[in-house]
This record gives sequence, structure tokens and C-alpha cells, in this order.
Amino acid sequence: MRVLFAGTPAVAVPSLDALVKAGFDVVAVLTRPDAPIGRKRVLTPSPVAARAAELGIDVIHATRVDDAVTAHIAAAKPDVAAIVAYGGLIPRAALDVPPHGWINLHFSLLPAWRGAAPVQRAVIAGDDVTGAVTFLLEEGLDTGPVFGTLTESVRTDDTAGALLERLSHSGAVLLTQTLSAVEAGKAAPQPQMGDISLAPKLTIDDGRLDWKQPALAIGRRARGVTPEPGAWTTLEGQRVKLEPVRLRPAGGPALAPGAVFLDGKNVLVGTGSHAVELTRIQPSGKKMMAAADWARGMASLESVVFE
Repeated sequence: MRVLFAGTPAVAVPSLDALVKAGFDVVAVLTRPDAPIGRKRVLTPSPVAARAAELGIDVIHATRVDDAVTAHIAAAKPDVAAIVAYGGLIPRAALDVPPHGWINLHFSLLPAWRGAAPVQRAVIAGDDVTGAVTFLLEEGLDTGPVFGTLTESVRTDDTAGALLERLSHSGAVLLTQTLSAVEAGKAAPQPQMGDISLAPKLTIDDGRLDWKQPALAIGRRARGVTPEPGAWTTLEGQRVKLEPVRLRPAGGPALAPGAVFLDGKNVLVGTGSHAVELTRIQPSGKKMMAAADWARGMASLESVVFE
């Protein structure tokens, strides 16, 4: 089949590679425009655009799929479109272009976690199991019938980034299998069944740690917002970035929420239940460093309280 591939971030690249390796004729790639990256804000192609260029595939850059972009897609004459984290809505006119429709690889067990941040929301919520599905894209938010499903255990130390990395590779296999079934006329998508939950895009505010919450909830949130938008707190009015905290057994020093205490070489912070251990910290205007190194550089921790 002739395939249009739509995707933008690095987690979509394994799917593009898998389709090419499987022998599908990827006739064009739809991706978001070049974006400013780093402190110098250098315009940089998306990971999918960069990979498509290496593969010699025509790239369509679009912030939104308007009439001109739809015409460009139609000119490529795709039999089917595969979409993985493109980052934009596909209007009805474009959905109708490929005869076999648009098949979306989504990183959750739909209808759980419909939306832009399914893996992050699953980690924050403390889900034990998540996964990925392929489904027929509709105008509704992740509402289409499901072709295939895979499951993945959420490990106790998983960050959203680590979990998404695993799903990006297993999901690429699932997407290839689904397109092969479509090509063979053996695909039979089924309506979604189960409880619906939503996974809106994370904001900076989602990364703020509330030290009055229990340790387990703080640990989950810190892992769920890593690497983006990142966990943070404030100290004397300044934002302080944190890498995921380490959970400890109940007991130990009784600390007020946000209070910092040096226990040997371990830097502890009080929560609504019991203390957690800091791993790495980035004070305002400085580089990320080991929490113990930061603590040694402080004149005293007695009055240090994260807010």
C-alpha cells in the first residue's frame, strides 16, 4: 500500500522506520514545521522530518491541515494514512482522502486516557498497566474503533519518558501489523469499550510538586512529568527544578511538608505522609546537580522549606 505517515516527535520515528522496513511505500510524511530549539532558539526540523529526509521521503510541513495541505496529501495518492503523535487535528476533508482512512497509534488502552498526554497521565494516576492501540481516526477525540491492542506494565521507577520510549517500539510493531491486516483485507476494528478518561496536554503547572500530598502521589507526579514539562518546586520565591524523587519506607525523621533535612548523605523532604529523598536538583540559574552536592553548598538546611 501507498502510505502517508503523519508524526512529529522522536517517539513517532520507530513507527516510520518500521513501516519502511516492512516494505510499505511511504509516499509522504506530514509533520509540524521546524521549531526553535535550545537557548539560541535555532530552527530545527522535527525528529520525524529529519528521519524522512534521511530516507528520501517527501515532507509536508503543516501547523494545521488546511485546504492546501489536504490537496498536497491527495496529490500523493495514499491508500492509507498512519498517524503517530502528529500534534494537530485532521479535518473531515483530509480524513476522506485515503480509501482506508487514517490509522492512529495511540499510547493508552482506549477509551482510557484520550488526549495528548496519555502516558504522562497514566503514570501520575498510578496505573499498574497501560499500553497502546491502533484505531480508525475520526473527528472525535480518540473515539474511533480499535484494530489492535498491546499492554505494558508500568514499573515502579518508570518516568513518562522511559515508558513512552518502550511503547514507541512495541507500538511500531503493532502499527505495522495493523496496516498489514488492512492491506490483506483482514482488519476488523471494534468499538471502544470501558470507562472513558481524558489526558489533556501537560502544562508547566502540572509539574509543581505539592509537598502536602502523600509521598506516593508526589513520586508519581514527579515521574509523570519527566522529562517534560519537568518537576519543580519553589525556594524563597525562586523556581527549583527536580528530577524524580526516591520513595523511602515509612518512618524516619518526622518532617513538615516541604522541610529539607540531611540524613547522612541523603537529602530528605517532608510530605503529607513521610519523607522522600531528593535525587538531583537544579537551583535557579545553575546546572542540574546531585542533591547531596547542593546540600553541601548550603550554609544551613535548618530553615530550608520548599513551597
